[in-house]
Amino acid sequence: MTPDEALRRIAFLLEWRGASPYRVRAFHTAADAVRDLPPGPVDAAQAGQLRGVGPVTAEVISQASTGAVPRYLARLLAEADPAACAGWDLAAASTGDCHLHSDWSDGGSPIEDMAEAAHALGHRWAVLTDHSPRLTIAHGLSPERLARQLEVVAAVNSRMGPDFRLLTGIECDILDDGSLDQDQDLLNRLDIVVASVHSKLRSEPEPMTTRMLAAVRNPRVDVLGHCTGRIITGRGRPQSRFDAEAVFGACAEAGTAVEINCRPERRDPPDDLLEQAAAAGCRFAVDTDAHAPEQLHWQSTGYARAARVGLGADRLITTWSLARLLTSRSGPR
Repeated sequence: MTPDEALRRIAFLLEWRGASPYRVRAFHTAADAVRDLPPGPVDAAQAGQLRGVGPVTAEVISQASTGAVPRYLARLLAEADPAACAGWDLAAASTGDCHLHSDWSDGGSPIEDMAEAAHALGHRWAVLTDHSPRLTIAHGLSPERLARQLEVVAAVNSRMGPDFRLLTGIECDILDDGSLDQDQDLLNRLDIVVASVHSKLRSEPEPMTTRMLAAVRNPRVDVLGHCTGRIITGRGRPQSRFDAEAVFGACAEAGTAVEINCRPERRDPPDDLLEQAAAAGCRFAVDTDAHAPEQLHWQSTGYARAARVGLGADRLITTWSLARLLTSRSGPR
């Protein structure tokens, strides 16, 4: 066991138990700090000099650097229930993330920084999904800017090497009639399309259902993003109303994955709808919707939720190999 793995696993188990987000984040921060340590034993005093490492995480690093299971982790494992272990196994099996943003739209970091952070976490692939034109508040991509971004992604991949690929994509607004907010020819050039509702979120259930059904049945749509649009922190925002049975049934039939959005203010879909989508036979994408590199850590919360409703890796496209992901999305719908 490496220090990085030990710290990430502790963070996951603490989060599973409902620990403070600040406490969980401390272990993720320490895991980031040990990436560049050379292999071999590290004493706690040396580890404590790393930025973002405190006395508790320094002890974990020191013990794990010898290959041992740190005492802190051993205690959490002894107290963990089988579902928690299943959740960690899912998180450890993650290969990618279908939803992240850069400073080309409303993200805060360059494309290459997001790609490097995903690679450093152990991902084999990630999808760049900046916003589409209609979302002007998020500096959505016009067709011309999206075409230029495809060239930038190709250049990033040429520098990243064979172990990681940044996939081309978009978070495309679902328009009022269910059509997609981007040029069709450009959509055909993308690896992955996430479709989300960002407007008229308080529509009556019938038009919202019709709108969503048209989108998830579109052969160009791979993932239905944050399906209710809710916000659960601060002033909040109520979830959209739609016929969940119809929408999730259409997703299952079309092969469109339902996103398990891991942003703390979203955690979308809610538990009852997540259970309903699971029962409908849907695939899922456990996505961070990250707007900065450190937000890529949020993915473990989605895998915890997936484990709680009994989902296995085969139904989570973010655990699939790159070849399987791309073969699946290019196949018949």
